[in-house]
Amino acid sequence: MKSLLLVAAIFFQMTSIGSASSFGYGNVESIDLNLKDHEIAVTFFGLGDGEATLIQGSNGENILVNTGGEETSEELREMLKTYGVKEVSTLIITNRQNLFVDQLTQIISKYKVKQLMSTPEIANELANMAAPFTEVKVIPWQAGTTQVLFPDLSAEVLFAGSGENEGIDFMLQFFKHRLFLMTSSSHLVEENLLKKNLDDITIFKVPNWAKENSLSEKLIQYVNPQISILFESGQHQPDPEIIYDLQDTWSEVFFTKKHGTITIKFTENNYEVFTFPVEKEDYS
Repeated sequence: MKSLLLVAAIFFQMTSIGSASSFGYGNVESIDLNLKDHEIAVTFFGLGDGEATLIQGSNGENILVNTGGEETSEELREMLKTYGVKEVSTLIITNRQNLFVDQLTQIISKYKVKQLMSTPEIANELANMAAPFTEVKVIPWQAGTTQVLFPDLSAEVLFAGSGENEGIDFMLQFFKHRLFLMTSSSHLVEENLLKKNLDDITIFKVPNWAKENSLSEKLIQYVNPQISILFESGQHQPDPEIIYDLQDTWSEVFFTKKHGTITIKFTENNYEVFTFPVEKEDYS
């Protein structure tokens, strides 16, 4: 397992557009992101396996996208504690590969989740289960769905599929910043996405661990992101060709396996990237 290595109680300050800082010393107890009005922070957790993304607003609300791998529950709880998360207003499960019902049940109970979004198929399945899912508003997301998540931040679903390697692909819009969180990988998905407006992508969460044939050069060139994020998988390795294609667009590529947890803090016009290396730690 892994734990963050940081300076305790770091107060982040904006200094420039797209700059990056790395912290790697001192066992952290808490992080205060010092979010002011019209600011958000998006954190891609460096778990030992799986995807989990935390979105925090200046209003104190927290959104969690996926819950990590099947064996990373304790890691995730420790990281949420480090970031001061006591409640999660919204939980988004992007596809069946990220659906772990026991883990989901624990998170809903512990963090008082108010609403849960997922594909129509998963949403229907969860809505018909026993508590705690009956106590949460379960909302199906399908292509074309738009929703305000909290002030200044909105989501638009570009694709929602139930086939193999498919799920929710959605865009987050925060002022001029566009964050494309892609989950699906198939020819059908790419045909649909190539018809969408994917200009000026600030952050691109790469789908399917960037494993072989999960992303075409054509789509990478079309998205042309400033920053690309790759989560770590215990079962899959990223395809070097995909990494090369991303770098060929001059995208700065961050790997949770290499860089650890990655936090990006946004103001209306600027953003700054912070990376936090991780070390192995036994939670058993």
